[in-house]
Amino acid sequence: MLALYGHPFSSYTWKGLIPLYATGAGFEFREVGPDEPDHSDFVARSHPAGKFPVLVDGDTTVIEATSIVEHLALKYPASGLIPADPAEAAIARMLDRVFDNYVMGSGQRVVNAFLANMAAPDQAEIEAGKAGLRRAYRWLESWLAENALPAHVSLVSCAAAPSLFYADWIEPIPATAPRLAALRAELLALPEVSRCVEDARPFRPWFPPGAPDRD
Repeated sequence: MLALYGHPFSSYTWKGLIPLYATGAGFEFREVGPDEPDHSDFVARSHPAGKFPVLVDGDTTVIEATSIVEHLALKYPASGLIPADPAEAAIARMLDRVFDNYVMGSGQRVVNAFLANMAAPDQAEIEAGKAGLRRAYRWLESWLAENALPAHVSLVSCAAAPSLFYADWIEPIPATAPRLAALRAELLALPEVSRCVEDARPFRPWFPPGAPDRD
């Protein structure tokens, strides 16, 4: 039996949950929080920075969300999580880094500014994070103009769905990026992603910049 440690409102936990749902793998979700100190302790021991998600597969412990997707791709080779063609796989891994580092990472700068000081968040840090998102949106819109992504769950969609979901709350995808906005809508319509959205709904008041009344 597989076990995933994380939290339903965590974007990177979504990245681990989506491929688990897509493969149909039997697994136990172990929520990390103050009510489950044993789960928190396990994550603290398993990850060098004490971060989740953490996947346990028998005697194997896998940290970092991208590595979890890679592990599940090897365990369930028919899932299509990683393209079989090496060149396509390299592109998938490239886009995974773009979504994690420049969409999720830029949005996290804004969230962190609020977490550091809810009453008076650092406005320079907020604008830097939003500027990073706008730049990432432009790059992705340009890439999507010449390339297509698979309609099923893959490494790319596992990274893109949670990052675009939260990023659009922080800095809405502009009208000048219609392809990216359409991609976000398509990803949120995937059953595996929709399940994450619904399970996280009770935690929306926790979103530091304030969750919009949509999605």
